[in-house]
Amino acid sequence: MQMLARMALSVFLVAALPSSVALGQTFTPSATQSAELDALFSRLSASTTEPEARQIADRIWRIWTRPDDPVLAARVDEIIKGGGFAGPASQLPLIDALIEDYPDYPEGWNLRATAHFMRGAYDDALADVARTLALEPRHFGAMAGRALILHTQGKYDQALESIKQALDIHPWLPERSLFPELGKPPMRS
Repeated sequence: MQMLARMALSVFLVAALPSSVALGQTFTPSATQSAELDALFSRLSASTTEPEARQIADRIWRIWTRPDDPVLAARVDEIIKGGGFAGPASQLPLIDALIEDYPDYPEGWNLRATAHFMRGAYDDALADVARTLALEPRHFGAMAGRALILHTQGKYDQALESIKQALDIHPWLPERSLFPELGKPPMRS
């Protein structure tokens, strides 16, 4: 269980912060960020080594957690830094405010899914994962998080399906190790 908790923190540790924004701001990634994400996702699914995949995934996470909107970026930074060892669960009021202010920001929902998971509120976490994926269908972190939640709930077949979806996007996710039948990532040429 301790391994699952550590994996959950690494998968979900992502975005959000205090509320000084008008309610219901629209979040749209910039054209530059969108284009960069598209290129990174192409490279990630084709990555041939774990270090290469980790580097690409880190760049994706940076884009997800550092949006171009300076107010939103500051709020996300405050939530991430404010969580400390307790992680996002300690930041739930700030995350809720972020989602209220930026309902179209996928990372806010993903961060709240992490907070709910860490508190053992699995159904709430799964609902927030679903919202994250509705906003960003390529969110391998949310997919892997869903796999962890389902695995924790003893829903192994569903967890396996979720991790397979995540591995189609990011073949080197560490959560793969929870599913020995998947083996190592396939080598691509």
